[in-house]
Amino acid sequence: MPDKPNMIVFFTDQQRWDSMAAHGNPLDVTPNLDRAAQHGTHVYNSFTCQPVCGPARSCLQTGMYASETGVHRNGIALNPDHKTLAQCFNDAGYHTGYIGKWHLATSGRGGVPEEQRGGYQYWLAANALEGTSDTYDCIVYDNDQQEVKLPGYRVDALADAAIRYVDDHQEEPFFLFMSFLEPHHQNHLDDYPPPDGYRERYAGRWTPPDLAALPTHPAAENLYPNAIPVGGSTQQHLGGYWGMIKRLDEAYGRLLDALKSLGLLEDTIVLFTSDHACHFRTRNSEYKRSCHESSIRVPTVLTGGPFTGGGTLNELVSLVDLPPTLLDGAGLEVPDQMSGRSVLPILGGGGRSLEDPWPDDVFVQISESGIGRSVRTHRWKYAVHSDNTPPGPAGAESYEEAYLYDLEADPYELRNLIGLESHRPVADRMKARLLQYIKKYEGQTPEIVDAEAWRSGARKVSDAEVEM
Repeated sequence: MPDKPNMIVFFTDQQRWDSMAAHGNPLDVTPNLDRAAQHGTHVYNSFTCQPVCGPARSCLQTGMYASETGVHRNGIALNPDHKTLAQCFNDAGYHTGYIGKWHLATSGRGGVPEEQRGGYQYWLAANALEGTSDTYDCIVYDNDQQEVKLPGYRVDALADAAIRYVDDHQEEPFFLFMSFLEPHHQNHLDDYPPPDGYRERYAGRWTPPDLAALPTHPAAENLYPNAIPVGGSTQQHLGGYWGMIKRLDEAYGRLLDALKSLGLLEDTIVLFTSDHACHFRTRNSEYKRSCHESSIRVPTVLTGGPFTGGGTLNELVSLVDLPPTLLDGAGLEVPDQMSGRSVLPILGGGGRSLEDPWPDDVFVQISESGIGRSVRTHRWKYAVHSDNTPPGPAGAESYEEAYLYDLEADPYELRNLIGLESHRPVADRMKARLLQYIKKYEGQTPEIVDAEAWRSGARKVSDAEVEM
């Protein structure tokens, strides 16, 4: 591996973790990604820290939580005082390029002024790609903010542009960020349009268990109080959604093929991940912005360099951990501003020393159409919410307990345990963890109102089960 390995981020939008065969998907929609996971490093437990587009992107560009970047909802520009990945790689002598969806400027849908591009040198993107393009009408903007129409289905159009960039910059170390819209819904259609013929391949074939259960579940209020009515758009949209992911995987495979043909595959670290997942309106009236696995758990695979042969990483990894991981993989210094940590030490790689044990939980912030906070361990998930709504603050002074799930017994989060007297000890432990995160990354200690005890559980959890 050279002293300055090339870096590519292959970033999708709204992709569920269980789109991979490695997570149980039987439809073979990600054969290239699954093969890469076998030969590289598969981050098995990977989570966003903000399940909405702009805030999640601010976290991945800076390694900071959204409460630290200030981008707690869409439509807020990234603060130029926060050092981005592009600026880190620029300082190290890399050429940096950005292709696709940005969503971190205040300039509207299209062109982004240079001062709001996060330091990227090459630019072929739109601030809100869903607003400037359609599936077969891909419109982006260049360094001069001139409109550029790229031919082909949008995934292919952006992938082709990325391959051209790699070919043009193979004589110098580069950091390329590829940001796709797919498999995000096309907003003006409220649909998930795949390439022609791809919807028919997958419609009606397989539904993830959480989505299969929720639309036909008995009335939610019979399970727990204050629940959001079940429903959703699963069967309407899932065939197109899988078709979009299939085309993304084909583009990912073409990128790897291009690197191999240019003799760059061994010299390039590639990160595949997504900003958040999708629950198809089964948890609320949106597609995301929820603490559930169907909103926050994403596929993440690293290949090349020290990530070759890394195997399956079972630790809980947050989106904020990926920027320091990339810098560490390139042998670069990680800025003090970054709240995340590199995963290289827990792979046994040549990264920075692991001074403290790896955290056994992840912290999630929700602060756009609703305000909530959540903490997840390997076994338990605990979440709170506030009645504050936009355009209100990023956080709240007071929250109410909303959810407690035992992920060992209930991996699809169908039985909310919050309010059960039998699980009060677990909720108290998880509340304490959540408050520590909020104090550390938001600088305040809000009130969290206990859920009203509404019935006794079948049995009281043991002391061992209270352990996280």
